[in-house]
Amino acid sequence: MPELIATYNKFKGRGYETLAVAMSYDPPSYVVNFAQTRQLPFKVAIDNTGSLARDWGDVKLTPTTFLVNKRGEIIKRFVGTPNFVELHQLIEKLLAET
Repeated sequence: MPELIATYNKFKGRGYETLAVAMSYDPPSYVVNFAQTRQLPFKVAIDNTGSLARDWGDVKLTPTTFLVNKRGEIIKRFVGTPNFVELHQLIEKLLAET
C-alpha cells in the first residue's frame, strides 16, 4: 500500500486516479478502519457482492492492479505486487497521450 500511495501522489496532479476495491470477503468495518487509519488519499470501494471482482476478470488474488487508459481500456493487469518501475513507465506513457 505505501507504494500505491506514493504512485498516486506522484501522478495525481497530472490527471491520474487510483481507486482501491475491497474484496467481498473483507468486512466493511475493517475496510473503513484501514482506509482511515492509513489516511489513504484515494477512494476505496467495497465490493459487497463480488460482482466487481467477477466483472474485472474474476479476480481471486489480491493485490491485483489494473492500469486503465483515458478511454476506459485495460492496458495492463498486475497480479500480486506490481512492478512499480514498469507501472510508472506505463503511467507516464498514458498520461502523455492526448
